[in-house]
Amino acid sequence: MKNLGLAHRFLGIKIQKLQDKYFLSQSAYANSILNSVNLLHCNPLSNPSCTKLPDQVPNDSNLSANETYKRVTGSLQYLTLTRPDIAHAVNVLSQHLHEPSQTHAYLLKRLLRYIKGTLSFGLPILPGTLNLSTYSDAGWAGDPVTRKSTTGHCTYLGSTLVSWTVKKQTTVARSSTESEYRALAAATADTIWLKRLLNDFSKQHSQPIELFCDNTSAIALAHNPVYHACTKHIEIDHQFVRDHIQNQVIRLTPIGTLHQIADIFTKPLPTARFKDLRSKLTIQDESLV
Repeated sequence: MKNLGLAHRFLGIKIQKLQDKYFLSQSAYANSILNSVNLLHCNPLSNPSCTKLPDQVPNDSNLSANETYKRVTGSLQYLTLTRPDIAHAVNVLSQHLHEPSQTHAYLLKRLLRYIKGTLSFGLPILPGTLNLSTYSDAGWAGDPVTRKSTTGHCTYLGSTLVSWTVKKQTTVARSSTESEYRALAAATADTIWLKRLLNDFSKQHSQPIELFCDNTSAIALAHNPVYHACTKHIEIDHQFVRDHIQNQVIRLTPIGTLHQIADIFTKPLPTARFKDLRSKLTIQDESLV
């Protein structure tokens, strides 16, 4: 073994050690992605997604080519390691690798133009307590073709974002409560894994972990000791979440939709709302660190 000193760059991730924190970024990697598709000098955008597609989608023969689309989208998946603000947009693009259309090429170009304007953005590692807290949300029937919902959740260790997930649910949810409850079960499983990981570092998390949800029906279902027949199709998720609430592993806490940080992982958002949630994810410009 050899002591190489402090890490400055690891697998394309730049590691800056500042006075009271670390800062992780992938600006050089993002720059290489833009350069590979000749968008190094494109006009930047302030939002990686759009809430409404234009009537006439511009034709882009370069990005709509199957090989280029797959290569760039795959590269963007690695960029999400320090850029959770683009996780939902990348997830949407990744669902169409087999047959991208002009619409998907248009969305990919929008995302690349957003990255152009945020090249120096990254994820800080901040000092603070070692208490876990998780935000869970679901975008009900968000997929316009399959009508499957999208699960989104993120976990903080103190004030540092340490885990996030964006995933399309495997089955169609018949109500927003069902989709939210499936997201709660996934967030609970991920949070318990992080708690066990902390235990491996001899950091005991004795108090229940706060799990924030903005769906009052899902919260009521989780606390209801009576099992209803109408929830049999989510029986395993129902019992899983309730068991961990009763064992005081998690504490399900209601939160207003306006303050639900995981909303950024479940759907395209207006620019003002997107920027607000991006700041709550602690994603910031390297020059402002």
